[in-house]
Amino acid sequence: MVKLVKNSALCFFVAALAVSANAYSATAEVTWQAPDDYTDVRAANENRARFKERTFKTLDEYFAKLAEKLPEEQTLVITVTDLDLAGQVWPSSFVFGNGMGSDVRIIKRVDIPRIVFSYTLKDGAGNEIKSANVNLKDMGFLENSRLVAQSDNLAYEKAMIKDWFRDEMADVTVKNL
Repeated sequence: MVKLVKNSALCFFVAALAVSANAYSATAEVTWQAPDDYTDVRAANENRARFKERTFKTLDEYFAKLAEKLPEEQTLVITVTDLDLAGQVWPSSFVFGNGMGSDVRIIKRVDIPRIVFSYTLKDGAGNEIKSANVNLKDMGFLENSRLVAQSDNLAYEKAMIKDWFRDEMADVTVKNL
């Protein structure tokens, strides 16, 4: 019984540390402005609304993960105005020569990932530390050897955002990326 109590106390202590570490990290606030006008957030094989929701949620979480590298109490405010996912969606009849199956997203060198957004990094009092309008594109996305074995359907977009964050926030990050 005593051993169980010690293990439970240890688990509680470790969980409390994890929660408190995140409580003191910077945060990200992402706004998806006029997403129906974006260049390409087209679903290949699922409901379009669900695909958009899942895509935006995944990128929201990724921006939040990156923001954890910033000093505590800072806020990274992002307003996305366009998104163009890597590749292009084609009907299966065009790709496979028959009408069977779902649409397919084909990744070619010319269909690069792009994202357009503005950001403001604020301190704990809400004062602006830095801001800019950003037009990201990754013309060499297929040459990125880190992504070859990944199954993440947004791997190209995340790599592009990570590279931007590492370069743009190098002077203010407190944790390694």
